[in-house]
Amino acid sequence: MEAMSFSGFPDEAFVFYEGLEADNSKTYWTRHRHVYDRAVKEPMAALGEELAAEFGPVHLFRPHRDVRFSKDKSPYKTHQGAYVATAEAVGYYVQLDAAGLHVGAGLYTAQGDRLTRYREAVDEEISGVPLAKIVAEIRAAGYAVEGDRLKTRPRGVPDDHPRLDLLRHRSLHAGRRFDPEPWVHTPEVLDRVRVVWRDLTPLVEWLTVHLPSD
Repeated sequence: MEAMSFSGFPDEAFVFYEGLEADNSKTYWTRHRHVYDRAVKEPMAALGEELAAEFGPVHLFRPHRDVRFSKDKSPYKTHQGAYVATAEAVGYYVQLDAAGLHVGAGLYTAQGDRLTRYREAVDEEISGVPLAKIVAEIRAAGYAVEGDRLKTRPRGVPDDHPRLDLLRHRSLHAGRRFDPEPWVHTPEVLDRVRVVWRDLTPLVEWLTVHLPSD
């Protein structure tokens, strides 16, 4: 089967997720599955094919939620995400939902030994200073720097640590949200995602080096 070239996301993709937010049921999903396949899944896969040559294989997340350990038993995700992994929980991300597009990259979760390694790398001057510079440059470029953070400081870290803010992070990622303006229906999406991912590559590279997959 010949790969489909990416031409943008049709308006039906955003309408589909508006409907799914209002009625997250198997009935709605079954009735509109053809819209998901044509307007969401196929264009996202095509976008991934275009990006893969520069960033690596792009994987689409499944639309079904894992509800086993969640109080929210809604069966379907109200967004479609795609991801390039460069290490465990590290990589590039793009998401489509009713509100538009979100494009980002970074570390999306760290626990146990990986969290310890992250904090050790931030604490060390030789590795922590470059990360602080990368994050400052990303912020200056207009990206939101986000992630799960401790409200206080990690145990044993002094109040005056120069990188205390980074040490509080248990995940660290940056990105930009785009409203569903007319360009989202065109191949311009590809260029915009590329720009964001390229801008965030220094963060991804730092995380990949200091938190390689076990």
